[in-house]
Amino acid sequence: MDIAVSKPPLTIRLCGPRGFCAGVDRAIQIVVLALKSYGAPVYVRHEIVHNRYVVEGLEAKGAVFVEELDEIPPEHRQQPVVFSAHGVPKSVPEDAVARNLFYLDATCPLVSKVHKQAMRHQRLGRHVILIGHAGHPEVIGTMGQLPEGSVSLIETVEDVDAYVPADPDNLGYVTQTTLSVDDTAGVIARLMQRFPNLTAPAADSICYATTNRQDAVKAAAPGCDLFIVVGAPNSSNSKRLVEVALRAGATRSMLVQRASEIDWDTIGPISTLGMSAGASAPEVIVNEIIAAFRERFDARVELAETVEENEHFLVNRELRSIPLEHEDMAFVNG
Repeated sequence: MDIAVSKPPLTIRLCGPRGFCAGVDRAIQIVVLALKSYGAPVYVRHEIVHNRYVVEGLEAKGAVFVEELDEIPPEHRQQPVVFSAHGVPKSVPEDAVARNLFYLDATCPLVSKVHKQAMRHQRLGRHVILIGHAGHPEVIGTMGQLPEGSVSLIETVEDVDAYVPADPDNLGYVTQTTLSVDDTAGVIARLMQRFPNLTAPAADSICYATTNRQDAVKAAAPGCDLFIVVGAPNSSNSKRLVEVALRAGATRSMLVQRASEIDWDTIGPISTLGMSAGASAPEVIVNEIIAAFRERFDARVELAETVEENEHFLVNRELRSIPLEHEDMAFVNG
C-alpha cells in the first residue's frame, strides 16, 4: 500500500506590483506588432529588454537581434529595426538615417524624460551629473544625448567625495531610472551637502515601476526565510530588488531566471517564501516557479500588494492600427 508523504507547509508572499512595467510591455508590443505589420525579419538592436526568455520568444516569432546596425544585411534594409527600451545615444538613429534604415524607437518614455531633463540642464549651461551604473545601456544612452565632456557619471557616495567639478556652483543631476531608491537618496544627499547649488531635475528620475517594486519587496521581506526575485543577472532593477529584500529583513535572497536554476538541495527548510519579479521578467516564469514550489511544498500564496499600477504607454504611431490579440503576447503572459 502506498503511503502518502505530506509536503511541508509553505506561505508564498507574492509581491504586487511585480514583473512587466508599462515601458517593457510597450517595447515587446512594438516588436510583436512590427512583425505582424512588416513580416519577418524585424531587427532589434541589443536585447529589447534584459530577459533571455523574452528575447528567445521574440526570436521564435522572427525577430533578429544584432549588436550594431552594420550587421543588418543590405537586402533587408527595408525591414524595421527596433531600438531597445533602455534608450540609445543620438548617434544610433543618426547612423540609421545614414544607412537608409527604417527604425522604430522603443525607448521607454520615462527614460526619454530623463534624456530631456539632462539636455535641459546642459542647455541652461549646467554640467550634468548622471547617477547610475557604468556600462549599463541606459547610462550609455543618456550620456550619448549630450556633447562629450558635458556629463559626469557618479555611482557611489565615495565617487561624490572624489568628484572635483570645474564649476561647483553650476551643476545639475539626473539618475538612471532603475536604481535603488535608498542608495540614490544617499548619493543625492551627499551631492547636495558638497554642492548646495546643485539643481535637481524637474521630476524624479527613478521611475514609478522601480519605486513601486522596491516598496512592495520592503513590505513583504520581513520574516521571509528566502526571497526569490525573478529576473536576469544583467537587469539592474532586478538586482536592486535582491538587495532591497535582504536589507528589509529576508534571511536569504536570490535572483532566479527560470525554475530549472533552483538548487533545491540548498533551499533547506523554509516556511515563508517571498517572491517578486523585475520589470523585464514575464509573469509566465513567476507562475512556473510557483508551480515548482507547489510540487515540493503544500504552498499557499498570499498577495502582498502595496499599490495598483494602471500606467499604459502608446506604441509608435506607425503601429497603432495593428490589432494586438491575446495570443500575440501569450508567450510572456501565459
